[in-house]
Amino acid sequence: MRQVTGRALWVGHAGDLRDAHRVLGAAVAAVVELSDSEPFADLARDLVRCRFPLSDGGDNPPWLLRLAAQSVAAFLRAGVPVLVSCSAGMSRSLCIAAAGIALAEGTPIVEALAIVSGGGPADVSPGLFAQMLSAAGET
Repeated sequence: MRQVTGRALWVGHAGDLRDAHRVLGAAVAAVVELSDSEPFADLARDLVRCRFPLSDGGDNPPWLLRLAAQSVAAFLRAGVPVLVSCSAGMSRSLCIAAAGIALAEGTPIVEALAIVSGGGPADVSPGLFAQMLSAAGET
């Protein structure tokens, strides 16, 4: 779990969600889960939770991608500390966090992805990223 510089935004993986002390210690108030294969995380009851079962293959419904990105953007605009998590924390979480920043700050998704991935490992699926660009009208 790592914080995106200058933002109340963290990106992480499924293992991070199993460490409630770490999530709560970061003062995270909302969690956006993006895994399509992980079991539901056992989170504190006072955390807001959204779950969007996305795949890396680029075969997600465009409305689901937009809804996930819009949810992250809404948390960012409201100043709600949010953790965006997928299975490994290197593709879906980065892509949707970047799209959320793009919507909240008016930044192109490609630039937002550089911001999000600048602090650690990244392995964004080209199919997923192309689909996100298309869903956002940035192709």
